[in-house]
Amino acid sequence: MDQMKLLSAAFSLTASLLAVNAPAVAEEPLKVCAAEDEMPYSNKKGEGFENKIASLLGKTLNRPVEMVYWTDPRYYVRDYLDKGLCDITMGVDTGDPRVLTTRPYYRSGYVFITREKDDLDVENWNSEALRKAKKIAFVPGTPAETMLRAIGRYNDMFNYSQELVGFRSKRNQYVKYDNAKLVSEVASGNAEIAVLWGPAAARYVKASQTPLTMTVIPDDNKRADGQKVGHHYSTSIGVRKDKPALLADLNRALEKAEDDIEDVLEEEGMPLLDEPESTG
Repeated sequence: MDQMKLLSAAFSLTASLLAVNAPAVAEEPLKVCAAEDEMPYSNKKGEGFENKIASLLGKTLNRPVEMVYWTDPRYYVRDYLDKGLCDITMGVDTGDPRVLTTRPYYRSGYVFITREKDDLDVENWNSEALRKAKKIAFVPGTPAETMLRAIGRYNDMFNYSQELVGFRSKRNQYVKYDNAKLVSEVASGNAEIAVLWGPAAARYVKASQTPLTMTVIPDDNKRADGQKVGHHYSTSIGVRKDKPALLADLNRALEKAEDDIEDVLEEEGMPLLDEPESTG
């Protein structure tokens, strides 16, 4: 009997030593799709607010983050996420049908940007300042274009908007409008007003040596045919459709890291809005 106890103890000790000396199993990296050079969202240097939020999520999930960078936003879901080159992508509209989407991690809106010293009264798309402005900086293909058409100012601004990108044609190529440049157009006085997505503009408004005013545009705008033109949007993380378990993990991580994420967004100077109350 004593011999059996000794053998049992020896086996237990051996098993313990093997467990201690066994190499740790590395956590699988969280592969995150992000823009290679789309500031202030992300870049290869890790300077964007989406870089910072991805890092926070990796720490919360206890997984190393591997950034996978794309250069053209038109096809990255098809060419990167759908092909398994990454697991998630930062910054998609909540409910984007191309992916599974997490709970929102922020909600924001389009803004009017003006110089403080100009004291322009521009609160909504009916503001007289928009009808009198000689130059309004905006990004084509956004709600700004739709509403400039609605108030009859799009044609007036067409040449200026093309000038901002060196008159490059969008035909068969991605033409990027530099958010910092559009904000600087107002700061320098070259344009009276800029209309931009708040998260895209906030960093540059905050850093401007010329004091600027950023006014969130109300979300009650309509085209001439009565169709709503949304100006407020919630933003989520996009997850591959074959990874529902990861979606659940990310939702828990977003809840756990909520305060830290809010700190990142507030440091940007981002205009944050409350999520609409559920009607369900």
